Amino acid sequence: MSTKTSAKPAWAVIMWRELSAHVSSPVAYIVTGLFLIFSGFLFFSTFFLINRAELRSFFSLLPILFAFFIPALTMRLFAEERRSGTIETLFTMPVSPFDATLGKFLAAFGFSVLLLVPTLCYAITAAFLGDLDPGPVIGGYLGELLLAAGYSAVGIYASAVTKNQIVAFFIAFSLCALLTLVDKFLIILPAPVVGLLQFFSAGYHFDSIARGIVDSRDILYFISLTMLFLWMTVNATDERRAA
Repeated sequence: MSTKTSAKPAWAVIMWRELSAHVSSPVAYIVTGLFLIFSGFLFFSTFFLINRAELRSFFSLLPILFAFFIPALTMRLFAEERRSGTIETLFTMPVSPFDATLGKFLAAFGFSVLLLVPTLCYAITAAFLGDLDPGPVIGGYLGELLLAAGYSAVGIYASAVTKNQIVAFFIAFSLCALLTLVDKFLIILPAPVVGLLQFFSAGYHFDSIARGIVDSRDILYFISLTMLFLWMTVNATDERRAA
């Protein structure tokens, strides 16, 4: 009797390698701890000071937190391998730029989900002590996952275009902050421009979902944002490998 074994695909091997490195990295625990401190303040300041059992303040400022903390988690994914020269070793194996990009993206998305898991206690606390509306909470967490996917793709793209982790962080932070805040300045612009720029604003689409209104256009926006930056990352990685 024979058993048939199949090797894991390259992207899965890369994903698990990055997740393992993340779990063993002190930087990851520092970033996670800081995220929970800031997000906890957003929740409990509303819960105790305003005496409201809701997560509105937490969700409203989450895109800004993600714009900072997700680049901090993704900045090393490609940049560190380029700096140390291990990226060349990686591509001597049967690994394509697509495999490397997909594996690192899934790892980055996994990092982001790990940030969010402890925040479920905020929803549990609010539901236990007050009359919590489940619609905006479900919408908020759905929006968080979509936002995390988009910003993770931005983060690995920034890491793929430089060898310096700090530069990668600032590139990703700048892009994510722009996507988060662009809709906040529309009041000073002419009306014909507002609709166009609103469409490009991740903050605008996230706010719509976080209100409990799940519109296919908002979901399509985040899928498109993620796919665009993944495609750009594959191209950047392929170009650098050929150089």
